[in-house]
Amino acid sequence: MDLHTSRMPPAETTPGEGLERDRLHPGGAELHGSFRYAGLPLTVRRIIVLALNVGTIAALGFGLFRILSPGGIDVFEAIMLLGFLLAMPWTVLGFWNAVIGLLLQHGPGDPARSIYPFYPQGERSRPKVLSSRTALTLFLRNEDPLPALARLEAMAGSLKATGLERHFRIFVLSDTSDEAVARAEIIGFERFLEAINLPAESRPVYRRREVNTGYKAGNIHDFLDEYGSDYDFFLPLDSDSVMSGDAIIRLVAAMEARPEIGILQSLVVGIPATSGFARMFQFGMRHGMRTFTMGAAWWNADCGPYWGHNALIRTAAFRAHCCLPVLPGSPPLGGYVLSHDQLEAAYMRRGGYEVRVLPIETQSFEANPPTFPDFAKRDLRWCQGNMQYWRFLFEPGLKMLSRFQVLQAILMYVAPPAWIAATFAAAWKAMSASFDPTYLQLGLSLFAAIFFMSIAPKLAGMLDVCLTRGAVRSYGGPFRFGFSALVEVVASMLMAPIIAVYVSVFLLGLPFGRCVTWSGQNREQLGVSWSSAFKSMGLQTVIGMTLAIGLLWGAGITALLWTLPMVVGLCLSIPFTVFTASTSFGRWTTHFGLFAIPEEARMPRVLSPLVPHAARRWRRHAAVQENRDPAIPSRVLADNPT
Repeated sequence: MDLHTSRMPPAETTPGEGLERDRLHPGGAELHGSFRYAGLPLTVRRIIVLALNVGTIAALGFGLFRILSPGGIDVFEAIMLLGFLLAMPWTVLGFWNAVIGLLLQHGPGDPARSIYPFYPQGERSRPKVLSSRTALTLFLRNEDPLPALARLEAMAGSLKATGLERHFRIFVLSDTSDEAVARAEIIGFERFLEAINLPAESRPVYRRREVNTGYKAGNIHDFLDEYGSDYDFFLPLDSDSVMSGDAIIRLVAAMEARPEIGILQSLVVGIPATSGFARMFQFGMRHGMRTFTMGAAWWNADCGPYWGHNALIRTAAFRAHCCLPVLPGSPPLGGYVLSHDQLEAAYMRRGGYEVRVLPIETQSFEANPPTFPDFAKRDLRWCQGNMQYWRFLFEPGLKMLSRFQVLQAILMYVAPPAWIAATFAAAWKAMSASFDPTYLQLGLSLFAAIFFMSIAPKLAGMLDVCLTRGAVRSYGGPFRFGFSALVEVVASMLMAPIIAVYVSVFLLGLPFGRCVTWSGQNREQLGVSWSSAFKSMGLQTVIGMTLAIGLLWGAGITALLWTLPMVVGLCLSIPFTVFTASTSFGRWTTHFGLFAIPEEARMPRVLSPLVPHAARRWRRHAAVQENRDPAIPSRVLADNPT
């Protein structure tokens, strides 16, 4: 069996037909505007969002200045004010995205006309024929290949059910350096070939690089150099990705109809899980991301972000415009770019192509980290990659909005240490000087406003569920949904300062060469021992205890209560880590249907062979409720449940 050099012969349609369309319409300039977008013009939308964000930050900044200024601004107060101004943009932007998204979903407008009129919806618009060829590319590196190949097998079966599978070919692209894992990949791939039983002309390809030059971005470009001319589009998949055949062919049909789109993706949601931490995390993300992404898509429009996987990409445009430079200097801040996705979106837009996000659920799934330490390690990988972005802020030719998105990606990880610095400065001020209670009311009011804005996407998502007929029942019913939402918000409060310390310490080490390894990830293993939790969360605990004792001793109980949300999270970081990673917590949440997501009540066929039986234990009750009230929405399902 040739695992490396096999290529797809000509299909029924002319190879490269879509590439020819790209040559005729570079950047889609001639066809831009062929669909009319309802509602406000794009420039007006962006002016509104800019005014709302700048006005909100200015108002909150003035409120803090009022608190600090009566006696003059000293060094510690200046740190507090600067930290506040650095930490607020991400929070305020999330607030307004959520508000706008909620208004779009439940207001008088029609998001399908104002944001994504190019996307085929409804059974009648389901594509019956395609004229392009697409490569499905799965990327592996040093992790158990069997779960990833099982997901790929489910996707292949779902594509086959559409009757359009001849337009696709699967590529497994490995960067594995561990020889034992590489052997397991080959064995697993051979079994995968037997299971899907595709004809020779559609036979999947396995290719392994022994040296992972350029990391995942390098793997993509090596693949495109060898195979790219044979395919109009390619769809990158992470090892935890799953997409239904219906979702894939609708993306392809939209890209065929719109030659100006270079990257197109939809919301990616979590797969039903047995890990209590994963269930809790993806529950909060699920309803929160709907309103947030809807609002962002309203004004980002043709200059949207790219999340690196589960997205359809125009091959010729990507090859022509998205080759990233090798940065001067050595890692971690120099060398090859690690977080390549957002920069590729900026480069694609510079090349004249649109980058679009569909703010709707289309059966595009991923698995989430099963434990808090795994979540934190993933966050640090993204942090390390995003800190390389500062070199691109003044990259020639980038759109202004692309530059803002690059800056936003940097500020997302500058915000936690800014928050930590401001908190420590406030604590030192309280301990070294008299704590003036006359400003406490204004300070608490400001904190309440900031906290409300930080959880606004979650609150807007909850309201969206409550306003959508039958949606609450798809999340397990009013009691399950309400209790789960309350617990998840509290857990988010506890996690925020822990992650902030994690990121702050990591950023301090980056200039001295500290980095994280971009290798295989734990996607399924549960349980964290007390010793492991102490090793990963000991610093947070020490900081929390020190802060609590110092404030209580130096400033009194009132000052301690003011910082309680942060102090409690840090002090409880070790037991929180152990408890949320435990198998008993996972069993308890699945048994009672806590943190349930809609797929647990109505399982899409593509997920049926992949979701453990334990993650479905409460579905009998859900099925009874569904039979009792057929209004449970199929918003997470495409019209074809394959």
